[in-house]
Amino acid sequence: MSERDYAPLSVACVRALIDKQYEKRKAAASEIEKMVKDFVEVNKMSQIKKLLKVLGHEFAMSQNANYRKGGLIGLAAVAVALGKDSSGFTETLIKPILLNFSDNDLRIRYYACESLYNVVKVARGAVLPYFSDIFKGLSKLVTDPDQSVKNGSELLDRLMKDIVTESAAFDLYGFMPLLRERLYSPNPFAKQFIISWISVLDAVPDIQLVLFLPEILDGLFHMLSDTTVEVKCTTVLEEFLRSINKDPSQVDFVEMINILITRSQASDYQLQLTAITWIRDFILLSGEKMLPFTSGILLAILHCLAHEGEPKNEIRETAKVVNASLMDLITSEQDFDETAITQNKELDLEAILDVLTKKLLDVSVQIKVASLKWIYHLHTQIPKRMLCHIDVVFPVLLKNLSDHSDDVVLHIIHVVSQIILRSAEDAAIDNNLSPYFTKFLCSLIKLFSLNGQLLEDKGPFIIRQLCVLLNAEDIYCSAADILRKERDLKFARVMVDTLNTILLTSSELFLLRNKLKNQEGGNILFQCIYETWCHNPVATIALCLLTQNYAHTSDLINILSNYEITVEFLAEIDRLIQLIESPIFTHLRLQMLEVPYNVHLIRAMYGLLMILPQSESFHILRHRLDCIPKLHFYDNTRSV
Repeated sequence: MSERDYAPLSVACVRALIDKQYEKRKAAASEIEKMVKDFVEVNKMSQIKKLLKVLGHEFAMSQNANYRKGGLIGLAAVAVALGKDSSGFTETLIKPILLNFSDNDLRIRYYACESLYNVVKVARGAVLPYFSDIFKGLSKLVTDPDQSVKNGSELLDRLMKDIVTESAAFDLYGFMPLLRERLYSPNPFAKQFIISWISVLDAVPDIQLVLFLPEILDGLFHMLSDTTVEVKCTTVLEEFLRSINKDPSQVDFVEMINILITRSQASDYQLQLTAITWIRDFILLSGEKMLPFTSGILLAILHCLAHEGEPKNEIRETAKVVNASLMDLITSEQDFDETAITQNKELDLEAILDVLTKKLLDVSVQIKVASLKWIYHLHTQIPKRMLCHIDVVFPVLLKNLSDHSDDVVLHIIHVVSQIILRSAEDAAIDNNLSPYFTKFLCSLIKLFSLNGQLLEDKGPFIIRQLCVLLNAEDIYCSAADILRKERDLKFARVMVDTLNTILLTSSELFLLRNKLKNQEGGNILFQCIYETWCHNPVATIALCLLTQNYAHTSDLINILSNYEITVEFLAEIDRLIQLIESPIFTHLRLQMLEVPYNVHLIRAMYGLLMILPQSESFHILRHRLDCIPKLHFYDNTRSV
């Protein structure tokens, strides 16, 4: 080793600098520090540059580990000696040190960390142009398997944060790609490192990190599912949300909403709750800007409405708020042509209905009801725009009429009724009969014919509700027309029996019963129903009794003698007797007391009595007839 090989270092200094003992290397560093101070005093900058080249290239980049250790401590000594003047040599000082951050020798990694700490401590803001390289190096060292290296990196990390927060020259734009790349690191220490930087930067008043939130939001949510950083990540996200609520004008809601929609569908509780909470605030703060994302938001929140029990109650309640707020954004003002919709308020109905109709296939009653409420709301607020989507929605609604839940069925009926009423109004159809009215009734009756259990279980409920929401007379007349063409006579008989029982017993049909009762037999309404009720003679008799067509009733009962008396037939007669005893037929029972008596009514009652076997119904009717005063039968002008 010759002296000039490492000039301006002396041979003795070089030997001490590469010695295995730390104390000797430290003594050599002290000598270097004194040498540099002397060079500064006499303004020998060229010698300082030469020294840095020797330490940086010949030592810090050497293949020999001892040389690298000597180079690292020597570079730190130069920086300390230069003090504030080190800013002119920052690149030459930093780059050789950073190369040793990835050294295989853990001691060298530690010394590199220590060396850079000393350089940064004196150079301060002068190192910011090299922040990216330092940050990359630190992000590796924080995951180092050796604890001493981690400890060293933490000291350097804190120092860098102090410099960044006190400097107005920090390049936030250049930093964001580095931050974004490391947000998805699987290493928990790397995640803690990244979270700490975001937290520190967000706390600096002059740094508007919220402006860059779209670049890092997904990564933050990704880390939220990691229990090692969940608390810190939650705190950071809460702080960001507070900033957004404080000044929403600087926030790009559109750029972030899809991230929230995706993350809100995660299985992780905290992640899902946080994402839905953000969506709630986004809707409240940005309003109609969220309309183009309605389908995605619905996809995210509808399944949350079925959550039950702790700890998911909070998710469900938040989802309810989101659902209501989103629904409020859709008003009648938006019911105009698609071409007139401004870009930031566009409502993709096709996508929305795709989500809603698919959710109708869900097992959850809450989800199906919520979806139906949405379809109803859309038809109420924007019926013109919904008109071209009816043919998509209608089959799904019909399919779900067989749902086990009455609540679901009731909401389907409400939607169907709304469609029928709106389409009739918009088309200015005579008598307000929409083509969807007939279409629906045909489909409903067809559904009943294919599913007898549905007719038995929910048929009366469905028909009663339809009569409440639509015109009961229209429903019965249209149903009669449809059944008149029914080829399956057995089904037609059952269907007529169902309709007749509803007509005669349901409070929802009170007005229609009165209308039939107070009009003559030639009435159009009566004729329309009567012609179809002939599929079921007992139902026809009941209808004639209701409308006080007693002569016709008597003739029909005589015709019954030609019918096969089956158990089913007798059961229908039994039900008719029960109806005669009900409040609906009070007028009929009182008419049997009139003088002169109505011979056709009395004959009809006795005719029914004669058809019945001596069953309970037989005795009920016989006792009723026994109540008629016998003197009525001795009118010389009439005979029974």
